[in-house]
Amino acid sequence: MYTEEQIKAKIRFAGAKKPSMDRRMQGHDYRSVNMYMITMHTEGWLPLFGTLEGDVHQPFGADNAPHIVLSKLGQAVAHNFFDLAVFHEEITVIILQMMPEHFHGILFVKKEMDTVLGKALNSFKAGCRKAFRNLCPEVYETEKKQQTQLSRWRKDKEHGILFALGYNDKILIRAGQLATWERYLLDNPRRRMVKEQHPEFFRVIREITWKGITFSAIGNLFLLRHPQLLQVQCSRRMTTEDIEAEKARFLCLCAKGAVLVSPRISPGEKAIIDAAFDAGYPVIIIKDNGFAPLEKPHGRAFDACAAGRLLLLGPTQHSNERQHVTRSICLGMNDIARKICESDPPAEH
Repeated sequence: MYTEEQIKAKIRFAGAKKPSMDRRMQGHDYRSVNMYMITMHTEGWLPLFGTLEGDVHQPFGADNAPHIVLSKLGQAVAHNFFDLAVFHEEITVIILQMMPEHFHGILFVKKEMDTVLGKALNSFKAGCRKAFRNLCPEVYETEKKQQTQLSRWRKDKEHGILFALGYNDKILIRAGQLATWERYLLDNPRRRMVKEQHPEFFRVIREITWKGITFSAIGNLFLLRHPQLLQVQCSRRMTTEDIEAEKARFLCLCAKGAVLVSPRISPGEKAIIDAAFDAGYPVIIIKDNGFAPLEKPHGRAFDACAAGRLLLLGPTQHSNERQHVTRSICLGMNDIARKICESDPPAEH
């Protein structure tokens, strides 16, 4: 989709080249005081922890809002997670959200630990595997046999028992992030139920070719066929008054049925696209990176995706490395938006 220059990225952490989403932050002291969001999933994504139930239309807190009914194993995993604070006085468990095949938990390391956090989590995993062996012996033996067949030595191990190898951690780095994490965790069951009802809007689709350009995409692909697609491109030299005038003009066109297309880079583009989005109009956004296999929109973008009002387009491949968006990348993304909005030539008779 882009040139080699356009897809070059800075390394997120010095010397970090591993593509795994489970990599640790290199150079970070995992004994130190910090807040972490931990995510682990079952080997093979087996739904061993419970079932999703409830009414997707019920708000959070209502009696029949979407929620997880834990299995006995799910209950044991939750119990072991909260026991982290019992066996490690340096740790406080802030919140835990179980899902059928994974969980998210927020931990606060409130004082420096004697060992790294990873060792505490390994002990947690060991307790969960013990419960797994006792509560689900047949599944346990199957996974153990698979691990033994595929991994003769520990250094070559590719599969875990109960949990997949490794885990994902996010480290609190800015004000307001904890509240965002908590909302994300509490809303997880509802988002899962929405995704199950509208899978076509949340599946990462790769190698889509449209008007000679190849993309990956998340969202409503039918927006590409809308009869009135309008590019939003704004110079950074535009004044506040200029931006407000353009915003009013584009919102008027949206009210008449237009769909806006933009990489949403400059302040003017952001203001116009965000105003259209807030008003409930459909938009197509060009991204500078592709999508990870399980990636999905968050927050308001998630609900817009469920309603068919959003389409995200990016390169065919995803990079975990931080992207430096150069001027040439911006020009390329705006050129893509222009091509998407071009009218098809009339058919020859």
